[in-house]
Amino acid sequence: MIGVGDRAPDFELTAGGGQKVRLSQFLGQKNVVLFFYPKDDTPGCTVEACTFRDRYQDFADAGAELIGISSDSVESHQSFAGKHQLPMTLLSDAGGEVRKRYGIRSTFGLLPGRATFIVDKQGVVRHVFESQLRVKRHVQESLEVLRTLG
Repeated sequence: MIGVGDRAPDFELTAGGGQKVRLSQFLGQKNVVLFFYPKDDTPGCTVEACTFRDRYQDFADAGAELIGISSDSVESHQSFAGKHQLPMTLLSDAGGEVRKRYGIRSTFGLLPGRATFIVDKQGVVRHVFESQLRVKRHVQESLEVLRTLG
């Protein structure tokens, strides 16, 4: 898995509305919180996404871009975001290639893993948190780390 101090692998994925998003477009401008989650509209993923939603303004105030990534389709992301009023960008990693590049392990060989990476303005990973079950902790730790980055 990509670790603290590693350069975050760049990627280009599709968001709702068909726009392409690259990690590198935020270089020099914003810290980025990348949260990889297993599947739209599942209980744990909904709690995680809604917890990020509820703290979205705190992330914006910290100058961070919040991006969720799963293998779900763009259409699924649009439905999920609309249903739960999710303001963050959700990206479709349909083949799981970006997940593989970040080295995120699956759970029991079945479920795609859940991991959050804080990437600073220089493109370096400053924090990694991986837990399938402690979904709210992804949000708490991300905010704590962002406050130290400025």
